[in-house]
Amino acid sequence: MGQKRKLRLYDAAQIDKNQMMFNNKALVALLFPIVVEQILNSFMGMADTMMVSNVGSTAISAVSLVDSINTLVIQVFSAMATGAAIICSQYLGSRDKNGCNRAAQQIVLTVFVISTSLMLLGLLFRAPLLRLIFGQVEDEVMSQSLVYFMITVVSYPFFALFSAGAAFFRAGGNSAFPMKVSLISNAMNILGNAVLIFVLHTGVAGAALSTLMSRIFSMAVVFWRIGRPGQPIVLKNYLRIRPDWHLIRKILTISVPTGIENGMFQFGKLAIQSTVSTMGTVAIAAQAMTNILENVNGVVSQGIGIGLMTVVGQCIGAHKNEEAKYYIVKLTVAAEAGMIASCLFTYAISGFVTRAGGMEAESAALCIYMIGAITIVKPVSWVLSFIPAYGMRAAGDVRFSMLVSTCTMWGCRVALCMFLAHAFHIGPMAVWYGMFADWTLRAFIFTGRFLSGRWLKKSIL
Repeated sequence: MGQKRKLRLYDAAQIDKNQMMFNNKALVALLFPIVVEQILNSFMGMADTMMVSNVGSTAISAVSLVDSINTLVIQVFSAMATGAAIICSQYLGSRDKNGCNRAAQQIVLTVFVISTSLMLLGLLFRAPLLRLIFGQVEDEVMSQSLVYFMITVVSYPFFALFSAGAAFFRAGGNSAFPMKVSLISNAMNILGNAVLIFVLHTGVAGAALSTLMSRIFSMAVVFWRIGRPGQPIVLKNYLRIRPDWHLIRKILTISVPTGIENGMFQFGKLAIQSTVSTMGTVAIAAQAMTNILENVNGVVSQGIGIGLMTVVGQCIGAHKNEEAKYYIVKLTVAAEAGMIASCLFTYAISGFVTRAGGMEAESAALCIYMIGAITIVKPVSWVLSFIPAYGMRAAGDVRFSMLVSTCTMWGCRVALCMFLAHAFHIGPMAVWYGMFADWTLRAFIFTGRFLSGRWLKKSIL
């Protein structure tokens, strides 16, 4: 009998349907803007890449290489935002608004210090860093990479603070406002690209300047709004914030393992990117566009996962553990449906995207071939490897996720990719064989973790 209870997805008898934290209407109100925001960000990123690609393969290669580093840093900021969403959601679920506001102040202070430090380090060491990672690339690619990195690194604090601010709104159930800000910001970025790249012919520098200005705008609007009264989380008087080491430790308890997990993913991608960079400009360009399209076909499910953290966090804060399980199961099913639909849609538009992006025929054909393989495998294994983990992290189970993700990343994505690339010379498709193995192994491990219930024994507050 005990074994059967252990394997049960959730105990429906312990859930009061009339007292649930989120009904279907509330779930849609929370999740829909997040999904739309993720879709917009991905399509804007794709449009950004298409604009840069019209400058030439050298430009898109430079942007792709630098963005692999930028994404690593952005994952650190995303980890801080994840910590913000989880901690604030649990405080709000336990009806402790003052504790939530105090935690939010410490998150802002921590994010500002870390992001500013990374910006200064990036500016000081950009040349040796790029040469260390991508030393074998062509001289022209390296030259444009240095320009692009110098400008985009200045945007780190603005992006980090926007991410934290957006997480505060989502934790309070208002995901519509960050979506609107992202929509305007991305439109500004695309318009800036159009003017700076096609009218003023500034190349990769123009693409970087557009990114910088749009991130400054996003941060300014979010922090203007969060200072207004009448919201679940209100912040003001930033210059009066002083470190509260007890709260900072709580924040870092969530953020550091999540940051290590995200960082390991990006370090792995950098290792993979270094391998791809030796395959020539055709392979680099194909892999760059494939990465963009692969991000697009996962945005619906990823958006659901981000929203799931708020839902589970509030349930855990209110001590409604069975309800937390219920929402993880329910939203995993929704994410699977979204994954199937978005994968089919992305594959259908891949030919148009490669043509509109002005890709060379060989790069375009290779990109479409890789997207076809992803369309087959991703709906089978991706959702179970990521969505339940979002919910379990929201309960505080971040160290297990960090350990599993780190091991599967280096054991599957990196090691298998490099082995296939160097031993069998199969080109950039080696990246995706490693990715498929990673997703599949993670799916089995995280499903077992969810069924065991051990993730509910981790405490944050």
